[in-house]
Amino acid sequence: MEVGYVGVEYGEVGHVAVRLYGDLADLAATGRPAPHHQVPVAAPRAVKDVIESLGVPHTEVDLVLVGGSSVAFAQRVIPGDRVSVYPQFADLDVATVSLVRPPPLPEPRFLLDVHLGALANRLRLLGLDAAYRNDAGDAELAATAAADERALLTRDRGLLMRANVVHGQLLRSHHPDSQALEVVRRFDLFDAMAPFSRCPRCGGSLAPVAKAAIVDRLQPGTAATYDTFTRCAGCQQVYWPGAHHDRLAAFVEAILAAGASARVADPLEGGQRGKRKSIAGVLSSGSRKDCTPGAGEALPTEKAAAV
Repeated sequence: MEVGYVGVEYGEVGHVAVRLYGDLADLAATGRPAPHHQVPVAAPRAVKDVIESLGVPHTEVDLVLVGGSSVAFAQRVIPGDRVSVYPQFADLDVATVSLVRPPPLPEPRFLLDVHLGALANRLRLLGLDAAYRNDAGDAELAATAAADERALLTRDRGLLMRANVVHGQLLRSHHPDSQALEVVRRFDLFDAMAPFSRCPRCGGSLAPVAKAAIVDRLQPGTAATYDTFTRCAGCQQVYWPGAHHDRLAAFVEAILAAGASARVADPLEGGQRGKRKSIAGVLSSGSRKDCTPGAGEALPTEKAAAV
């Protein structure tokens, strides 16, 4: 069979040939990683539907090419078309050509699925705006994320495939520490973090509070041992650097270290993010080699706990 643009085979009659790049191949609903697919198409069909029929939510896609041209998700494909689907790459900039990337969020704000309470705790520890309820249904989550301009975080592919979900992320890991690093990397939040500035319980802002103002709420041993306290402006929970603090600080340090390792030393700027290659340059070079995002560092295991 003839080989087409960027290594995608031309579609057979009645099929669209789809090539999933990078870690999108791991999401293919085939039981094993598979980059090449033939999707049956009996009539013109939106490319978004074709991609999601393979188990890949549109939120995970950063660039779609049909016949070598960048297209939007609404683009109709027909039998014989060839489709290349790219994820977000750390070292590949597609901003100038992508027609599927949504406008950026005004600020990094997240809404978490009902099974991600521990991740909500971690993101709040990092100082990020992470809304969470354990009783919301899929329709409510999707509508709230859209109305409040929040990125929806979940491990549920079907939830992210809803048409009204604009920003979102399909989390790969089951462990909340690693999930937190996934989110920070995906949305490039290393410079947006303000560790220990939010309440892990409700996400409200923390501010220093005088010991005298809250001493009646403390156990005698706590009052005798600690002098530094913060209080949540929302739920009024009081925090101090207790027994769990070192473990939580180790988690924060691991995230910050991951950010530092992503920087490239620069004698003039004192360090900057690695330069991202233009997708136009990569495609025009004729290279068919996959670009693969770096693997995530392991983070210390810990139980969810108050600061």
